Amino acid sequence: MNLHHLFATAEAGSVRYALSGAGGGFARTLLAQTLRIPALRPAVLCDRDLPRLRAMLGELGYDTTRLADCADAAEVGRAARDGHIALVADGALLGAADWDILVEATGSPVHGYAMAKDALLAGRHVAMVSKEVDSVAGLHLAELAAQSGLVYTTADGDQPANLIGLVTWAEVLGLDIVAIGKSSEYDLVLDPESGTVTQLDTTVEAPGLAALLDLGDGVPATLAARAETVSALPVGATADYCEMAVVATNTGFMPDTELLHYPVARIAELADIYRLREDGGVLHKAGAVDVFSALRLPGEASFAGGVFVVVRTGDPETWETLRGKGHVVSQDGKYAAVYLPYHLMGVETPVSLLSAVLHKRPSGGADPRGHAVLAGRARRDLPAGTVLDMGGHHHDVTGVQAVLLRDEDTPADIAPLYLAAHTTLARPVAAGELIRLDDLADADAGLAQAWAAGRTARPAVTA
Repeated sequence: MNLHHLFATAEAGSVRYALSGAGGGFARTLLAQTLRIPALRPAVLCDRDLPRLRAMLGELGYDTTRLADCADAAEVGRAARDGHIALVADGALLGAADWDILVEATGSPVHGYAMAKDALLAGRHVAMVSKEVDSVAGLHLAELAAQSGLVYTTADGDQPANLIGLVTWAEVLGLDIVAIGKSSEYDLVLDPESGTVTQLDTTVEAPGLAALLDLGDGVPATLAARAETVSALPVGATADYCEMAVVATNTGFMPDTELLHYPVARIAELADIYRLREDGGVLHKAGAVDVFSALRLPGEASFAGGVFVVVRTGDPETWETLRGKGHVVSQDGKYAAVYLPYHLMGVETPVSLLSAVLHKRPSGGADPRGHAVLAGRARRDLPAGTVLDMGGHHHDVTGVQAVLLRDEDTPADIAPLYLAAHTTLARPVAAGELIRLDDLADADAGLAQAWAAGRTARPAVTA
């Protein structure tokens, strides 16, 4: 598709956006790219640390004389009338400026939901970057948007929107999709000479892994052996589960297992690994969403947290031709993998904003449903009074293992993980038990209502 044709009518400054969590990493990538796109401009930016935000904008090349720190609605309105960018610390002030779409990037379930809801009720579109918000309140926000003819969408540049786009592309082409997913955020880089594996800034001994670079015919056995050699490294980031929950609600693909498979895999092996079990792969059934840990050698290209689909090949001759051109086809010729080895964060998000405002088309699914739930199991016995703090690496909830449950396996009283985050337990939860709504003493009432309303308004559609 030629995107110049798609957005040919966009005039300078025709799409104005508000941005919450404006001092964060994702926001920076969007703000940097905005400077290169005449049709797009920020109207109001919200962050708790305005001095840091102002300094960042200066580094990016924004005219600091046209940045206005605003403490109330009148100041926001005045900044907008003067053509300045309003900077606010209070999300309640976002609505005082005139703009078309909110980019919600706080990562805060409570505050992000409140700002997104206010935007929709005021007749403005929402691009949801905060997967934590989406995993709890996304269905309700989508329903609010639908009722008012507005767009509520995931944002290009994050894996959920990119994967949804790849899935819909494959579906339009009539490809028979068996599995979809992404790589985990950080590759496993094997140094065969030293016998070590490095993940981001952590290096561990993995003396047997070099001998396991060939997947062989016994796929499950090889994957189990690889997993054992890298067991000192963490597997299963909470952020991955959250992103796949968002994908599930927007596509209907569901987890094959609640912890996902997380195979340690080379890119060329994806079509062999994500086969059905009767064909030698890991899948119990077709229609799975999953995550893999990308294994590579130093100097080899990264999957870069990108996304993939695995399809049944159909005509053997067609796919043997494609195998010859370097495409990833399984050893038996029955499956193939198609992938996008990138996600560029806010660098890609302008496409979502232009599409939503100019054409009222979402980057995400058009009809999200409650196909899967991001929930939590206690990692250890959690006594009453435990505070489920959220923090650490990739938004883990202290003492809780993220799990992704298929809709049919989800108890009616389940507490979604990011509703439970930051709450206090009203009663003890034993190790291995799911956290339920009644376990929470002080869950945010608005977020809890949004969760219930979304599940009621947009239940999963069974075939």
